Amino acid sequence: MNKILIVEDEKPINDLIEMNLSEAGYECTCAYDGMTAANILETERFDLVLLDIMLPEVDGYELLEYIKPMEIPVIFLTAKGSVADRVKGLRLGADDYLVKPFEIVELLARVESILRRAGKTQTEIVVDDVVIDTRSRSVRRGNKEIALTMKEYELLLLFVRNRNIALFRETLYERVWESDYMGDSRTVDLHVQRLRKKLHWEEKIKAIYKVGYRLEA
Repeated sequence: MNKILIVEDEKPINDLIEMNLSEAGYECTCAYDGMTAANILETERFDLVLLDIMLPEVDGYELLEYIKPMEIPVIFLTAKGSVADRVKGLRLGADDYLVKPFEIVELLARVESILRRAGKTQTEIVVDDVVIDTRSRSVRRGNKEIALTMKEYELLLLFVRNRNIALFRETLYERVWESDYMGDSRTVDLHVQRLRKKLHWEEKIKAIYKVGYRLEA
C-alpha cells in the first residue's frame, strides 16, 4: 500500500483528501503545518507528498527544499494559480501542481500518474473477492480469470481507484476512450453493464441519476 503525506493547513480540505485517498486504497498521514510535516518526514518514509504552499511555520517552498534530498515525489496543492507560481514550484522540484479548487477525481488521477512515473504503483489491487494484477492486466476471482476487453479493464481500474466517488459519464468516457465526450452515453452505459455482469457487481456499481456511476466498495 502506497503511503502519502498530506500537508494542508485547512482541516476540512485535509480531511476530504485523506478520506478519498484512503477509500482509494492509500495509507495517509496528515500534517497541518510545515514544521510538523518535517518532523514526520524525519521518522517515516512516504511514496508521495501532497503539499500546500501557504503553510504556518514553514511554507511549502521551504519544505520542498527539505524533501528534495529524500527523492520523494511532491504534488503542490495551492490556491496560487498564476503561471509564475506554477513555474516557481516546478523549477524548485515539484513533480506536479494542482490549483484549488480541484475535483477529487483529478487529484486521484494525478496521484496515480506520479506514482506510476516513480515506479511506486501497486501491482495488485484487491476489492472484495476480485484481484486485479496491473502488471499482467489480468483480473481474477479466486483461481478463475475473468476475461475483460481493454475498455472494460480500463473502466474497472477507474472505478476501483475512485471507490465510493460518483463519476460523471463524461469523465468515464474522456478517461477511458481518451477523447472528448459528445453527449452520447450509450457507449459508456453498454460497457458498464457488461462489466457489472462479468464481475457480478450489479449491486456494487450503482447508477447515479443524471450523473453516471459509483463503485460502492
